[in-house]
Amino acid sequence: MTSDTAKGSYVEPGKAFDRDMNYIPDRITRDGRDGWPVEPGRYRLVVARACPWANRSIIVHRLLGLEDAISIGYCGPTHDERSWTFDLDPGGVDPVLGIERLQEAYFKRFPDYPRGITVPAMVDVPTGQVVTNDFPWITHDLATEWVDFHREGAPDLWPAEVRDEMTEVMQRIFTEVNNGVYRCGFAGSQEAYDAAYDRLFVALDWLEDRLATRRFLMGETITEADVRLFTTLARFDAVYHGHFKCNRQKLTEMPVLWAYARDLFQTPGFGDTTDFEQIKQHYYVVQSDINPTRVVPQGPDPAVWLTPHGREELGGRPFGDGTPPPQL
Repeated sequence: MTSDTAKGSYVEPGKAFDRDMNYIPDRITRDGRDGWPVEPGRYRLVVARACPWANRSIIVHRLLGLEDAISIGYCGPTHDERSWTFDLDPGGVDPVLGIERLQEAYFKRFPDYPRGITVPAMVDVPTGQVVTNDFPWITHDLATEWVDFHREGAPDLWPAEVRDEMTEVMQRIFTEVNNGVYRCGFAGSQEAYDAAYDRLFVALDWLEDRLATRRFLMGETITEADVRLFTTLARFDAVYHGHFKCNRQKLTEMPVLWAYARDLFQTPGFGDTTDFEQIKQHYYVVQSDINPTRVVPQGPDPAVWLTPHGREELGGRPFGDGTPPPQL
């Protein structure tokens, strides 16, 4: 069980962390092969700014300009064992789905749904039923199946010429970095923690080297690989360094990754979808097994994310032949 489930999280004594990757496998596609065809206005993307997996979908949704095609519902940063809740909305009710808990959309389709209630989730508005919570495919399909509804100038987040290498890079980032910080934080033994810690920093050193000579992970332009790495980097100093014991270095002490992360943060779609207060509220309050006092730290100062990064010297065009999304 992980922090991304609404059943809470816990450290299992003596065990290494093992993420449950059994998500609802349905996909929303142009041909509707799973029974869910691409149809503007039909689906609602339910997210929480606090969650790194959901934050990916918020960024991709904004970069591609899908606001008119797919609405977004925002859960609050904390939840109980039952479900993420819509406590940011008036009356605690999602204004489109008319529900207080995301759990209701899951149970409407699967009355005995046995797993955690996770974000992001795509919900079918007419029936109120969850369609999928398979987060890697949600962002993939926003980029590749919803092309007809992308804004003019939307970037190509899955460029064909680097797709095979990008898939390999993203797999390493997921296993060693995105999930690696959780392996450290939820390690149930010293041995498990030590192994997780070593794996994480081997991968971060690899990324320092890779990004020293290229502006973005796949070269000159932003791809989904950058989106997937960014959401972990954005949480590193605020949460993972201390709360998850990933403390060989802070992000601010890794010169290449820190400059790269600031470059992305200052790019429309990234920093403007990142909420450090909600991030800290989620991890430090919900994960009471790691932080039993539920005291939320005040720092670090987010102003450092707006300092010059100097990555322009590497060249590159963040949006390729496209344009940035409009300022919020």
